[in-house]
Amino acid sequence: MVSLSDADQESAVHKTEVMRRAISWKGAFWVASGAPAFVLFSIGGVAGTVGKMAALIWAISMLMGFIQSFTYAEIAGLYPNKSGGASIYGASAWLRYGKLIAPLSVWCNWVAWTSVLSLGSSIAAAYVLNIIAPVPAVGSDAVAAWVSQNADALGDMDATQQAAAAISALTPAIREWTLFAGSIGPVSFSLNGAFWIGAAMMLAVFFMQHRGISGTASVQKYLGLAVIVPLVIVGLVPILLGKIEFSNFVPLAPASGTWDITSWTIILAGLFIAGWSTYGFETAVCYTREFKDPSTDTPKAILYSGLLCLFLFILVPFTFQGVLGIAGVTDPSIVDGSGVARALASMVGGGVLVLYILIVMMILAILLSIMTSMAGSSRTLYQGSVDGWLPKYLGKLNHHGAPTNAMWTDLVFNLFVLAVAVADTTSFFFLLAVSNVCYITFNFLNLNAGWIHRLDSPDKSRPYRAPRILIVLGTALSFVNAMLMGAGAKIWHPYALWAGLGTALLIIPVFLFRHYVQDKGEFPNGTSDVVGPKNAGYLPYLALLAGLATVIIANSVFVLE
Repeated sequence: MVSLSDADQESAVHKTEVMRRAISWKGAFWVASGAPAFVLFSIGGVAGTVGKMAALIWAISMLMGFIQSFTYAEIAGLYPNKSGGASIYGASAWLRYGKLIAPLSVWCNWVAWTSVLSLGSSIAAAYVLNIIAPVPAVGSDAVAAWVSQNADALGDMDATQQAAAAISALTPAIREWTLFAGSIGPVSFSLNGAFWIGAAMMLAVFFMQHRGISGTASVQKYLGLAVIVPLVIVGLVPILLGKIEFSNFVPLAPASGTWDITSWTIILAGLFIAGWSTYGFETAVCYTREFKDPSTDTPKAILYSGLLCLFLFILVPFTFQGVLGIAGVTDPSIVDGSGVARALASMVGGGVLVLYILIVMMILAILLSIMTSMAGSSRTLYQGSVDGWLPKYLGKLNHHGAPTNAMWTDLVFNLFVLAVAVADTTSFFFLLAVSNVCYITFNFLNLNAGWIHRLDSPDKSRPYRAPRILIVLGTALSFVNAMLMGAGAKIWHPYALWAGLGTALLIIPVFLFRHYVQDKGEFPNGTSDVVGPKNAGYLPYLALLAGLATVIIANSVFVLE
């Protein structure tokens, strides 16, 4: 009988590393608890677009996301041994109907999720700069003193021009410094101070997640409490103190006051960009392969995460708008995210100490969302590799069961994207819109995967079975979202829709390389539903054509006149 030495045994273990079943639904809930912080990414942008309808837009979008989550919960339960989230489970439904459709779902989901790393890091970097190199406010003592000292040089300038000159002179040099800057097509990029701070944050998140999902969940539990509790306080305290001005919500009508095509286009654009944030809690099902009991943990994870988001995505925008009004919510510092903490401090009252506590809270909130993004998106890359859709190197795990090669890919990709995100507001929202075009593409494919799975695999075990009406509503919402994408993406940038669709199509050469070069035209063992009955017949193809037609028609009908 041959006996293995300790070293040989350890080597054998390392060659067969697998993801560990180390968490319950509560662990996934805490990992997904970064999703409510996504409201901070676009709360100002949505308000600036739809005006007094902003709070209502957030509430509608969140309700749509919650309804959709029931479909995701069902299909996730079909594959207890897969990681990577809803797109992986939905892709299995489409694989019988076309090799290129399945990886499209996985790729689009990853593009949407991974961009949280760069977009979130750019906002967090802005907060750090506000601490270490603040720009003086218009009415500050520093501005007044500079104007007084330089009165002769200012000549005939009016008060506004004098304040602008003072702010320019007093702005710390790091705010203007950049190692290199330029433009690529419709966007700018810059290796400025915010870029390097954001890059450091992404590296910190990488090393925190290197220990695997159990360690990640433990860290995020405390970060989640440090963020969720203050968000609840900030949302509720102004209401209890009677600071809500209901005049900030009426008249509940478009900014123009007319319900014409232009107004509807703007409303659809608001719903489009809000969906990028409100639908994000579906990341809770990314960890099915790491659940101790996937049959019960999977539906609980997404439904309880959805309830948390339902509460906060309605409460926070309502309180922001009720206290600050549209003028306050659309302040440039709110739109770019850097002034949210100052706004929160003014809403709950308090001095400098409260302000800095809230700034730290906002940094933690963004850090939490970045951790949520890396945890989910890296597992999407990992499972996409295991299933034969993405390059093989992404399927490697470390000895903690963490997908390190996928995490490195996330990190390197987002360093390039971060340089664009920190350049200016236009570039930031271009990235956000392109990301959301990919996200809605995934959303459409995945919601339709619910009924395809039911037709093609009616007898397959379903630990959670969503009520039929919710599957029907989810399918209907897939077409509503396609309409939002066609109508609304161009409002955020003229090229956003086409850039997003072009980004989605980048999966084609990637998949062709993996499938025909690395795998010689065969799928790896374990890739589900490569063969089997196509009980859905022509209906999946009809759904694809109808979805594409919805995007094209919406893009041509809904315009700014």
